[in-house]
Amino acid sequence: MRSTRSYGDGCSSAHALDLIGDRWALLIVRDLLFGPKRFGDLHAGLPQISPNVLSQRLRDLEGAGVVERRKLPAPASAMVYGLTEWGAGLEPVLMGLQRWGAGSPQFDPTVPVGCDAAMLALKNAFRPEAAGDARMVVEVRFPTATFGVTVADAAMSIARGTVGDADAVIETDPTTLEEVVFGLRRLAAAEKAGRFQVHGDRSAVERLLRLFPPPPS
Repeated sequence: MRSTRSYGDGCSSAHALDLIGDRWALLIVRDLLFGPKRFGDLHAGLPQISPNVLSQRLRDLEGAGVVERRKLPAPASAMVYGLTEWGAGLEPVLMGLQRWGAGSPQFDPTVPVGCDAAMLALKNAFRPEAAGDARMVVEVRFPTATFGVTVADAAMSIARGTVGDADAVIETDPTTLEEVVFGLRRLAAAEKAGRFQVHGDRSAVERLLRLFPPPPS
């Protein structure tokens, strides 16, 4: 934990900002919410940050107990960064920030988003009341990352990686996924444009899309 850049305020919110208030820190946490990443993958997802700054932020977050380094089992045997159990508790904070930021009059929804941001938006917009007893597993494949989306018991969970028993597989890019999910582009139009492909049980994908807010009128 950094000791020279403290707010010196006894409020726990000020202490939290001592730990995660530096530029890029929360975006690094966001990009680790759905599973660990190698340093190179983290940097690829946050291309505007320099490697030196990324290294420093990771050291700060590790020192604060938010992030930890792990070694993947063989045959990968690579070092990855992941959230600690306490660090993962920042998910509702980031979801709240995402909702709050979307309401800003200066927010530009046309700026491209990354894979992790798109998946967080998906989880943020999920409507439990619309799920009922729906159960499905859908794999979402982006050009640079893959995620498994599971809906069961009126809840949605998302994890980085492939899904062996997926009902359906979606191949798309983060921007197109958000457009289709939020009704800015129809599924058929995205498919016709070659931006959205469905493999497997198409009805599972159609059911999934009904679990989000209806398109704007």
